[in-house]
Amino acid sequence: MARFKKEKKSGVQKINTSSLPDIIFMLLFFFMVTTVMREVTLIVKIKPPEATEVAKLERKSLVSYIYIGVPTKVGLYGTKPRIQLNDQFAEVDNIPAFITSERQARDEADRRYITTSLKVDQDIRMGIVTDVKQELRKSGAYKINYSTRKVGKLSYGNLY
Repeated sequence: MARFKKEKKSGVQKINTSSLPDIIFMLLFFFMVTTVMREVTLIVKIKPPEATEVAKLERKSLVSYIYIGVPTKVGLYGTKPRIQLNDQFAEVDNIPAFITSERQARDEADRRYITTSLKVDQDIRMGIVTDVKQELRKSGAYKINYSTRKVGKLSYGNLY
């Protein structure tokens, strides 16, 4: 009589990878939908001051930001506080043109609801902030808020 032996396969079993492209495309689609693109690259250091009474902004799409702080590249730009409008440094005299361009970029119905948010480093002196506020008044941008942080997170406080 003959004996038959079953040959045992040695090694690891192969994994079925036919659904792998589907999983990769689902992950890609998820990250494409949930990722928020940063509109402005900060070139100044901002650590907002703390506040106790804050209110959230309703429509962040109608907010124009002005950043004031020390440049991140201190060796190149110095340690003097600078104003950043969009992706570049600006002077106080450039603020009216910035406000005009921000108004024209919005719908005509939404122009009166535009808020100018000042994101100012907590160690900056008020002189430059006062100059910016004076230029905003001259430009007719009366709705101003200051970005502040609550304990452990960033909030947006409205002070008119």
